[in-house]
Amino acid sequence: MKKYQLKNIDCASCAAKIEDGLAKMPEVKFVSVSFANSTMQIDAPDIEEVKQKIKEIEPEVEVVEPTEEISASVKKPAIKDELIENKKELIKIFVTLLLLAAGLIFEDEIHNTPYHIAEYLVFLPAYLISGWGVLRGALRSATKGKVFNEHFLMTIATTGAIAIDAMPEAVTVMLFYVVGELFQDIAVNRSRKSVKALLEIRPDYANIKINGEVKRVSPTEVHPGQIIVVKPGEKIPLDGIIKEGNSFVDTSALTGESVPRAVKESETVLAGMINKSGLLTIEVTKEFGESSISKILELVENATSKKAETEKFITTFARYYTPVVVFGALLLAVIPPLFFAGQTFTDWIYRALVVLVISCPCALVISIPLGYFGGIGGASRKGILVKGSNYLDALTKIKTVVFDKTGTLTKGEFKVAEIISANGFKEEEILKYAAYAEANSSHPIAKSILDAYKNIIQQNEITEVKEISGHGIQAKIDGNEVLIGNDKLLHNENIKHDKCDVEGTVVHVAVNKKYAGYIVISDSLKNEAAETIAELNKLKVNTIMLTGDNKSAADVYAKKLGIKEYYSELLPENKVQHIEKLLETTKDGKVAFVGDGINDAPVIARADVGIAMGALGSDAAVETADVVLMTDSPMQVVKSIEVAKRTRTIVWQNIAFAMGVKLFFILLGAFGIATMWEAVFGDMGVAIIAILNAMRVMKA
Repeated sequence: MKKYQLKNIDCASCAAKIEDGLAKMPEVKFVSVSFANSTMQIDAPDIEEVKQKIKEIEPEVEVVEPTEEISASVKKPAIKDELIENKKELIKIFVTLLLLAAGLIFEDEIHNTPYHIAEYLVFLPAYLISGWGVLRGALRSATKGKVFNEHFLMTIATTGAIAIDAMPEAVTVMLFYVVGELFQDIAVNRSRKSVKALLEIRPDYANIKINGEVKRVSPTEVHPGQIIVVKPGEKIPLDGIIKEGNSFVDTSALTGESVPRAVKESETVLAGMINKSGLLTIEVTKEFGESSISKILELVENATSKKAETEKFITTFARYYTPVVVFGALLLAVIPPLFFAGQTFTDWIYRALVVLVISCPCALVISIPLGYFGGIGGASRKGILVKGSNYLDALTKIKTVVFDKTGTLTKGEFKVAEIISANGFKEEEILKYAAYAEANSSHPIAKSILDAYKNIIQQNEITEVKEISGHGIQAKIDGNEVLIGNDKLLHNENIKHDKCDVEGTVVHVAVNKKYAGYIVISDSLKNEAAETIAELNKLKVNTIMLTGDNKSAADVYAKKLGIKEYYSELLPENKVQHIEKLLETTKDGKVAFVGDGINDAPVIARADVGIAMGALGSDAAVETADVVLMTDSPMQVVKSIEVAKRTRTIVWQNIAFAMGVKLFFILLGAFGIATMWEAVFGDMGVAIIAILNAMRVMKA
C-alpha cells in the first residue's frame, strides 16, 4: 500500500471518478481517493499504469510521491499558486460583472440592433470569460464518453438558455457558478488547512549530541541509543528516556490535555511534546518513523481511506442521479409542448434548463466527505484517533461498551495493602516467598510485591519457576516448594485454608503444601471512571466489566463504579469468548471493547469497535485498535461517541438540507415559478451552506 499526493484535483466528483476508474482495473487491489486532503492510497504493482489511467480520466491531475524532499520543495510555491489562481478568478469575475452590468443597463438598445449583434458582442464574451473552464471540462469529458457531470449540466443549461434568447440568464448562471466554485474552493482549502494544522506537530529538527558537541539534524537521521538535547520552547523530536534534567512538557498536541505534565530523569517522553521549562537530555528509543508522532500523523492522514457507508452511498448516488436528472429534464422540455395545447417549447425548455442547474449534486458530493474528514480532525485534537469514517459511524451505533478493569478503569498502580499470616508463618516470610516467586515477572502485581519487599533477591536461591496459567506460580526457593496465586490454585493443589472469599485482589501463599497466608493488593479507580459509567448510562449504553480478579474483588470495584454486569476470574481467552457471545446476542447495535492495548489485543481485534486507552506508546494498540485514546481518561470513550454522533448529525443535516431545497426548487422550476436566479441558489448556494455546515464539525 502506497500513498500519493494528487495535484490539481479541484472537485469531489473528480476524486470519485478517479477512484471508480482505478477500482475497475484488475491489477488494483485497493484504492481510496480523498478530495478532502488531495491524496490517493493504492495497492497496485505498476504505478505508471495507474498514472496513465488517471490522465485518461482527469488529464490535469498529477500524481506526486509525498516524500520529505517533495513536501519541502513544493510547500511555498503551492501557496503562491493558490493566490495567483484566486487573483485570476477574481479578475475573471470582475470583467464578467462589468460586461453583464453594461448589457443589462443597455439591454433594450442592444437587443434591437440588427440580428442582435450588439447583444452577442456584450454577452457572449462575458459568457466565455466566466464559463470557459466549465465548457472545456464538459468537452473533455464528452470526448471520453463521460458526459454526466456538473460541467455537462452547466453547459447544457447555459447553451440552451442562449439558444432560446435568454442570454443575460446564461451569463448570470455561469458567473454565479464560478463565484460559487471560488467560495467552495476557499471553504475546502480552509478545512484542509484546519486538518493539516494537526501535522504542524511534526518536529523540524533534532539537536544531536556527538562527542560533546551539539549538532542540528533532521529527526530521520537520529537512531535509537543516540543522545539529543531539547531546549526550553522546542518540540521533542523523537521518543526517548530522559537522562538528565527535569521540566514541564506540553502534551496537548498528542493528548488534547491543556495542563503541562511534569517529567524528570528516567521518565519516557514522546515526540511532539513541547519542552516548556528546563533543559532535557534524552536517549532516543525509537526511529522517527516508529515514533508516537509518526503514528499519529499516519493515522490522521490515512483515516479517509476507510469510508463510511454514507460516503459510499452518496458517491454511488451521484453517479446515477446525474443521468436521471438529464433525461428527466429532457422529458420535461419535450412532453408538455407535444401533448398539451397552448404550451410552447421555449417555455418548457427554459423550465428544463432551470431544473438542470438546480439538480447538480455538488452539495452532497463535497460536504459529506468533508464532514467526516472534519470529524476525524476534530477528534484528533481531543486526543482521540479514529482510523476511518466507517468507525465514526460505528461509534454512533454502540449499544454495549465492555471495559477491561486493570489499567482501564483502575490506575493499575498496585500496592501491598495488607499481609495476613497463618499456621505460624511470619509476615516477612510470606512477603519474601512471594517476592522470590515473582522475581522474574513483569506483571503489575508482581512489581507491587517486589516494591514492598525492597531487599535484594538472591537468584541462586531460586532453582525452579513454573507458571500455572490462570492460577499462579510454582517455585523452588531455598529448597522449599512455594505456591503463590489465587484461590483456585489452593483448591487444585488440595491445600487447606480457612478463607476463600477475601475482599480485594489477593495473592495466596503456600509453602511445602502448607498454607502460609495471603497478601492483599490494592488498586485505585481512575478519577473519572465512575463518572464515565454514569455518562454512558445516560446515553443508554450498556456497560460491562471484565477482569481476571477474584469475585470478591470484582464485587468491590463494580459497586464503586456502578456497573451491574461484570465477570471475574477470566483468562485472556475467556474475555474473547465473552465478546463473541455479546456479538451474537447484540442485534441492534455495536459492541465496543476498551482495554489498555498491551495485553488486550485479541479482544480489541474481535469487538465491533476496538478502543485502546492511554496506549499511545503501545505498538499493539495502534495496530489493532479501531480507535486510539491518547490519554488514560476513560471519559474519552464518552467524548469519542459524542464527536461521532455530532459528525453524523451534521452529515445528515447536509443530506436533508441539500435534498430538501433541491427538491423544492425542482418543483418550482418544473411549474415555471423558479427562474435561473433561484436555480443558482438551489445549486451553488446550497453547496456553500452545506460546506460551511460541514466545517462546524472541526470544532466538535
